[in-house]
Amino acid sequence: MLTYRKGSRAERELIDYFSTRGFCVIRAAGSGVNSLSPDILVFKRGMQMGIEAKAWEKENLNIDHEQFLNLKKWEDISGITCYVGWRRNREPWLFLPLGIFKENSKSFAINWENAKGLGKKLEEFI
Repeated sequence: MLTYRKGSRAERELIDYFSTRGFCVIRAAGSGVNSLSPDILVFKRGMQMGIEAKAWEKENLNIDHEQFLNLKKWEDISGITCYVGWRRNREPWLFLPLGIFKENSKSFAINWENAKGLGKKLEEFI
């Protein structure tokens, strides 16, 4: 239950950030329960994206195959770019396009150092 609360708090943080900057934001029904769509959808004239929010402290972020492939499928069908938003305590959010994750036997993964070099920061979307 603690993981769910941490995840929903991270989603609310992003919703607040984008909505106070003029974006329309939708939190997906079933967010945190199923892996059929991104957690939140963000829209502003000429910009649209789906974000899967992850508040994870470890050095590596691993997303299981099913969830990752569902995000990729959702991106392919909708035409809306999906990012994995990753935040660690006392670190800024990083937004990672799906294409930078590396597949391994159990998941798709990236480490924090690569994420810092390849990801986008919140202010890059404003």
